[in-house]
Amino acid sequence: FFWEYAHRLFGRLIGLAFAVPLLWFAVRRQIPRGYAPRLIAILALGGLQGAIGWWMVASGLSVRTDVSHVRLAVHLMTALFLLAGIVWTALDLRSLPDARPARLTMLSGIALGLLFAQIMFGAFTAGLDAGYAFASWPLMGDAWFPAGAPLVEPFWRNAVDNAVVVQFVHRWLAFGVAAALGLVGWRAWQRGARRAAIVIALLLTVQIGLGIATLLSGVWLPIAVGHQASAALLLIASTWTAHFLGQDVGRHAAAR
Repeated sequence: FFWEYAHRLFGRLIGLAFAVPLLWFAVRRQIPRGYAPRLIAILALGGLQGAIGWWMVASGLSVRTDVSHVRLAVHLMTALFLLAGIVWTALDLRSLPDARPARLTMLSGIALGLLFAQIMFGAFTAGLDAGYAFASWPLMGDAWFPAGAPLVEPFWRNAVDNAVVVQFVHRWLAFGVAAALGLVGWRAWQRGARRAAIVIALLLTVQIGLGIATLLSGVWLPIAVGHQASAALLLIASTWTAHFLGQDVGRHAAAR
């Protein structure tokens, strides 16, 4: 229970660390024009995240001894959406006063969408203990997809509730994410942001390597935690790069 208790306290501390300075700058009228609604929305989403956390925990307070993997995924996705929103807003504010807010390009939007989907399947994998289903790579046992794996009805629920299917999707969606973020990194390289491109390439390599190591280690907790932390770092780097690519789009949109 220690980690659960510490997690709750840390969440409250994060909320205060955001709310108190926001109130201070609001009283002093030092919030840049147009940013108050966005900052209030981030604060409100943080409060909602706390409520989602309790909703998740409540799913393990009855017959279950663990929490719902779907609610776990919602809790994680909300946290990462908050993280991306804070990073994007911080980059916009850093560019003031001469720069316009960046706009999300189609390529970056697709890549970030795939990354969020992959992290969601990672949450399903953790919540269903799906990592224990097949501790091998690249095959699942002796096949790419195990023959005779039990399926549930309706069919779409396999992508959510079936540990075998969830692990399969999480394994191979990773390479779709890598391809999409690789294109984002290449576009950033062409635009002169070589550091961003290198960081994305390194984090992608680390993240996929940690994912494979998590499987082969039998889901050893330190590696699994590193895999999750690396996902958050990859999201930060991807958001940073997407913001860079969207700066010209924001300027052109403002000029019209």
